[in-house]
Amino acid sequence: MPIGKLDHYSIRTLDVEASRRFYTEVMGFEVGFRPPFNFPGLWLYNGAPYPASCGVVHIVGVDLNNPQGLKDYLGDRELGALDGTGTVDHMAFAATGLADMRTRLKRHSIEYRERTVPSLGLHQVFFEDPSRVTIELNYPAAEAQQAA
Repeated sequence: MPIGKLDHYSIRTLDVEASRRFYTEVMGFEVGFRPPFNFPGLWLYNGAPYPASCGVVHIVGVDLNNPQGLKDYLGDRELGALDGTGTVDHMAFAATGLADMRTRLKRHSIEYRERTVPSLGLHQVFFEDPSRVTIELNYPAAEAQQAA
């Protein structure tokens, strides 16, 4: 079976609520169905709901008072490893609506950086989620030219 598109990515965090706010208010995702795992967390969706999708981002909560459910299911991690993207550099999404995203990022006081990729017709916006995971949004370069 050939590998298809990216299905989802997961982020372990000590602050599920901060991640929920970021991914719903800034990224525009919606909290949806999540199986009843024995640890806290959320599944965030961008369009197709369950069962057509299992979400695009899984927030995996670390419960310091009851860590065993998470350890049993996904294994243990050092708490110091819960910052940034580690060996993964960033997560990228195709997007439209650059002006709206700039407004959201400013409203939530999220620092971001932009660049246009030469010869590809692609304008990129980079920023970090509350766990310092780098997010890249790829817009048509024409949107950046219109907003300039």
